[in-house]
Amino acid sequence: MKSKSQQVVLDDLDRQILRLLQENAKQTYSEIGGKLNVAHSTVYDRIQKMEHAGFITKYEAMVDAEKMGIPLITAQMTIIADPKETENIAMKMTRFDQVLEVATSFSEELVIIAKVVAKDQAELHSFIARSVAPLPGVLRIRTAIVTRKYKEERFGVGEEKKFSKLKE
Repeated sequence: MKSKSQQVVLDDLDRQILRLLQENAKQTYSEIGGKLNVAHSTVYDRIQKMEHAGFITKYEAMVDAEKMGIPLITAQMTIIADPKETENIAMKMTRFDQVLEVATSFSEELVIIAKVVAKDQAELHSFIARSVAPLPGVLRIRTAIVTRKYKEERFGVGEEKKFSKLKE
């Protein structure tokens, strides 16, 4: 990890460590060091620096709710809002337990997109009617219930090359 005038830049070793952590964050520093032929203390130091610099923001276990016997439906919600209230609404959406992701997007108009979960359609309807629709500035809400997921991943270190190929 190198610092270029207040901006921290990851080197190849940092990227390899991140890639291995994304594959399995439970690996020990020694296991990662063994795979990369570096000392476990080097891995420890690099991870500490990347955490402090904000490159690593969280370690988490991805849980399959269905296998745990927790029936949930997922919905993609698009909220059309008064442009003056978009940011306020988006920030309020982040506070609801049912909301997993919130983003804004600009197509024909500025919209808020949220990934939402509920135990069933009735609970989803109630959440929308009681929590989202009354927010000041909400003009319209479009909700699409996800019927099947084909892929769900997070961005992986080293995948930026995939995206650079798309430019060609």
